[in-house]
Amino acid sequence: MPPTIRTPHLQDPIRTHLRTDVTSFPDSMTVDEVQRAIREHGLGERVIYFYATDEQGRLTGVVPTRRLLIADPSRKLADLMIRQVIAIPDSATVLDACEFFVMHKFLAFPVVDAARKLIGIVDVQIFTDEMFDLAERQHADAVFEALGFRVSQVKDAGPLRAFRFRFPWLLTTIGIGTACAAIASAFERTLSGSLILAFFMIMVLALGESVSAQSMTVTIQSLRSTAPTRRWFLRSLIRELATAALLGLACGLAVSVIVIAWRGEIMPAVVIGGGIFLSLIGASVFGLSVPAVLHALKLDPRIAAGPLTLALTDFCTTLFYLSLAALVLPRGPAPG
Repeated sequence: MPPTIRTPHLQDPIRTHLRTDVTSFPDSMTVDEVQRAIREHGLGERVIYFYATDEQGRLTGVVPTRRLLIADPSRKLADLMIRQVIAIPDSATVLDACEFFVMHKFLAFPVVDAARKLIGIVDVQIFTDEMFDLAERQHADAVFEALGFRVSQVKDAGPLRAFRFRFPWLLTTIGIGTACAAIASAFERTLSGSLILAFFMIMVLALGESVSAQSMTVTIQSLRSTAPTRRWFLRSLIRELATAALLGLACGLAVSVIVIAWRGEIMPAVVIGGGIFLSLIGASVFGLSVPAVLHALKLDPRIAAGPLTLALTDFCTTLFYLSLAALVLPRGPAPG
């Protein structure tokens, strides 16, 4: 039974936690030669992936076990291997390795030096005392999710430390709220000319916040299992915009009907419905973009995304709503 590995400090160099029982073979070997070598010499303590190297010991690929078992014995590893291998540099810390596991959800990563020579591997057991059954993907997913981003910042944090990490983001909300009040003040004549705008302003803000929160939740869930790329972002953006457009049309139409039925005012109803449509479009963009940017900056989206997304959504919703009203509706008298 392998010895229990202590839970490492996240700032330790990854070099101090390497496993050296790497199962690697020259990429010039054939499948038959590799299989004979495995039978003769056995495997490492916990082999998960097979790696291929060149004559200088540099990492050139990874060979899935299934390919190795079913391939023609005469084929070379160079013909079977996956060449685009995600490797951890030996200058990384344990925290950096943790983020590799969270982002890519592999069970092990090769560690290479500056010349890309394979010097060892690190597997997910560095973070848990449990061994993984490769078929139990649901259990593995739960562990990856538990690792999170920058886990050392909030794990077992006391009230004061939690306050330090959470309060700055709430200050963002206070700042944006003050900016929204300033915008409303700048449109004072527009609001006084059509008081019904003020009646529905809270509803418009609430709808924008709801859509941004929904988009943000979906994005954070997606980032747990997907490494964000430009293609992923564009595909997600198109999907969110299409969804927000349908939601905006439906909600805007419903509220416009309510305004007309209640007050009998056509143009204010058009402005309120249009403001809802524009705000939901903007809300979906922020709900997707803010978590993605925080992810790229290695900040924890679960803590920062909520306050920041809602604050930006409120600001843009207020601006869109009142700007549209100023363009369409007559102004009231100047304040005396």
